[in-house]
Amino acid sequence: MKDHQPPEDLLAYLAGEWSVERTLLDRATGTRGTFTGVVRYIRNPDGGLDYREDGTMHWPTHTGPAFREYVLKPGADRRALDVFFPDGRPFHVMSFSGLATDEHWCDPDDYHVRYSWQGPDAFSFTWDVHGPAKDLLLESHLERAQ
Repeated sequence: MKDHQPPEDLLAYLAGEWSVERTLLDRATGTRGTFTGVVRYIRNPDGGLDYREDGTMHWPTHTGPAFREYVLKPGADRRALDVFFPDGRPFHVMSFSGLATDEHWCDPDDYHVRYSWQGPDAFSFTWDVHGPAKDLLLESHLERAQ
């Protein structure tokens, strides 16, 4: 992999442990928060990756442990991975190629994600959520654990 180009094999690039820092903004109320923790992309028996995020969330109404899980599966293009919820429902496509964006409809809100590759050991993604129930901006930055 060249340092100035996104990885050709996204699964191989992601496998391992990453630190994550996230800012959270509820645009409807102006409320701000943070999440700091660790993301582990662990190879699974199905040829994909299990995503597990553990850390501490700071929000005005809650400070404490938080986690989330997803399953990432390879598709036809090794530069992208299909992301699923743990129960098997499709979520979105992760990629640093092309526009590096995707969306997810979660009734009644629209979720739009943009991935940004920042080198062999760092990347970011932003979720922009709009709808009658939510108006959020979630910005995450990940760095490979050393």
